[in-house]
Amino acid sequence: MTSHQTTQTMKPATAAKKLGVYLEATPAEFQEGVVSRTELNALQADPPQWLQELRRNGPHPRPVVAAKLGISISGLARGGVTEPLTTEQIDALKQESPEWLQQERVTQAEVRKEAARIKEKKAARDEQTR
Repeated sequence: MTSHQTTQTMKPATAAKKLGVYLEATPAEFQEGVVSRTELNALQADPPQWLQELRRNGPHPRPVVAAKLGISISGLARGGVTEPLTTEQIDALKQESPEWLQQERVTQAEVRKEAARIKEKKAARDEQTR
């Protein structure tokens, strides 16, 4: 009996998400095909020019925009940002520092602080039970 190993593939949308790029900005051949795990690993290890350019200048998908602004994806929506942004647009938003962005950064800092507090509390509880 021989075992046939099938190549694991994914849709372009999944691959774009894993690469941290906006699918609609990728080349047509990327959008129209399927991406194998091997191809994805190769793209991550040695990104082609188009991938480097997208990562550097965008347009960026919402998770990347949120991370670059230091807020949550929900915070982006509350701030009215629904479209992908370029690095230039993100930098402009940082410079303008609108009130909603300042508030979302405060909210995100509180969320992180609370998550750290809960993690420490859990670690202390785990330590006591040992």
